[in-house]
This record gives sequence, structure tokens and C-alpha cells, in this order.
Amino acid sequence: MKLNAHIHAIYIAPSAGEQMRSISSAQISAEIGISGDRYALGTGAYSRTQPTKVRNVSLITLAGIDIANDWLKTQNIQTFDEAQTRRNIVLIGISAKELNNLVGQQFQLGDVLMLGTELCDPCERPAKLLGKSHFMEAFEGRGGIRAKVIKSGSIAVGNKLFTENEQT
Repeated sequence: MKLNAHIHAIYIAPSAGEQMRSISSAQISAEIGISGDRYALGTGAYSRTQPTKVRNVSLITLAGIDIANDWLKTQNIQTFDEAQTRRNIVLIGISAKELNNLVGQQFQLGDVLMLGTELCDPCERPAKLLGKSHFMEAFEGRGGIRAKVIKSGSIAVGNKLFTENEQT
């Protein structure tokens, strides 16, 4: 199935707990991550946890964020904006389920080749940092994925996502 997904936004934070900031483009290094981001710098909250997980890049869908926020609104609970999910890349034109299916698959954004390594299960960290609640319940099944960077390069807002089954 051909996806019509592309990068809607890119976020980084230089260290654990700092507010994510939006950038329009980024350099990404193989097996390291996004230049200037906490996990590429080794300053993320989970940078030294065992067992070590690949945290080069995290991705989430705008559709998943919208569904989570719709649920929160029905409960009269504060919503989360894109940056508050603490994911690096927000994709548009793809469902949370389609993104989840990229675990174990190679895909390309810009000229960066990545491998989906695992689901990025929601944790309480975003909620605690913001003094909000119910992040885990709202984002269950739509918390995004983590990816390993296989080939270095650059990405920018608007870059399309290509799966290994598509011509780039």
C-alpha cells in the first residue's frame, strides 16, 4: 500500500525535561539521531537506562494526536499539543496504525534511511512534565514509534515518507 505521508513538524530538546522546540529542518546522523536533540547528545531522560533502547528518532502521527485529544476533550481533560508528546517527528497523511506497521520495516524521510525498531509506548513523563494527566490512556496504540537511523542525511518539513516497497 502506498502512503501519502509527509513531515508535518520536527521537534528537538537539548536535554531531558526541556521544552521541545520546533525546527524546519535537521541533520540526522546514522545510529546517533537528530543533531541537537537530547538523545543524540546522550542527555535524554532515558539515555542511560538498561536495557538500552534505540532512541535515535521518535515519530508520531498528527491523526493519532487528534484522536487522543478528541478522547481527552470528551473527558474534560487538558489536551496535548504536538510538541508536548515529546516525539521528534510529526507525520501527516498517515494513521497511527499505518505508522505502527513500520516497526521492523525500512523507510525513508528526506535522504535519511531509517528502520522502525519498536512502538513508542506512552509513558507518564509528558504528563508529569506538564502537570497534565491521562497521557498514557489517550495515546495508547498511537504513541508513535522509535526508529534507528541507518543512513545519515537531512530532513525538512514537507519531506515525504517512502517505505521500502515504494520507489523514491
